[in-house]
Amino acid sequence: MNNISLDEIKDKLDFFNKMYDAVRLIDPLHKRVLEYRGSSLEGTKDVCYDYWGNSRICENCISIRSYQEDRSFVKMEKSEDTVLLVTAIPIGNSSRPAVLELLKNATDTMLIGSGDYNKGEMLSRFVQELNDIIVKDPLTSLYNRRFIAERLPADIIEATLMHMPLSVCFFDMDNFKSINDLYGHESGDLAIKAVGEAISRNIRFENAWAARYGGDEFLLYLKNTEEDQARVIAERIQRDVENISADQLMKASHLSISFGIETMKDIPMTAEELIRRADEKMYQAKNAKSSQYEPER
Repeated sequence: MNNISLDEIKDKLDFFNKMYDAVRLIDPLHKRVLEYRGSSLEGTKDVCYDYWGNSRICENCISIRSYQEDRSFVKMEKSEDTVLLVTAIPIGNSSRPAVLELLKNATDTMLIGSGDYNKGEMLSRFVQELNDIIVKDPLTSLYNRRFIAERLPADIIEATLMHMPLSVCFFDMDNFKSINDLYGHESGDLAIKAVGEAISRNIRFENAWAARYGGDEFLLYLKNTEEDQARVIAERIQRDVENISADQLMKASHLSISFGIETMKDIPMTAEELIRRADEKMYQAKNAKSSQYEPER
């Protein structure tokens, strides 16, 4: 199913309620539960991810993916001792972002390996690992580019509604190509992993998240953070990377990174604008750094 209209939801609501354990309408950008009033959708104060009881946005959010790509997605999610099969279907004719979520209890029907799922942690770990595969980079264990595309818009909306700043830091490794050329791709992978670990060591994950943007590029999101505060964190990461020992990198002996910061405070920006501006500032910093080492003529 690609999408569903509001009229179809109204006509099939009784059927959905018979087939599923829970049926709800979600605004995936504002992370709110919606109510169907008359012929339109109205927002409520209920936060969609509160349903899972962990007070944080779902990492593998298929509702935002369904809305962005205009097609249905399915995943498993765990709520307390229950495993639910979640289907997200985009709503095609709504005046606001909207997705239909259909939730089915799959705890007693999931047969994966062996063990008591209700008492043990086996199925919980399986669900977590399954969701991690979708949004985590396997080399660094940071988030991936898909996560950025799905999460950053929601964080921008939250910052706008809460009237708080946010900062995006874009990191790029210096002379990464030469590491691959001189020492091989295994050393290159170790270098990328080491930079990811340095970023993780220097942030508090309750107020930030980090992702591998692609290749040797990384993106760091900092909640409620002004530019000067973001710069302190970015420079600390930069120093940490420069102190990585050669033992961690096989033959490669030195690492360094350049970064650019873009802060959204009073004027809202899209995710694309934030990333582009931070990326441009990163290249300015990289060019300024390289010009310092050019021989005088």
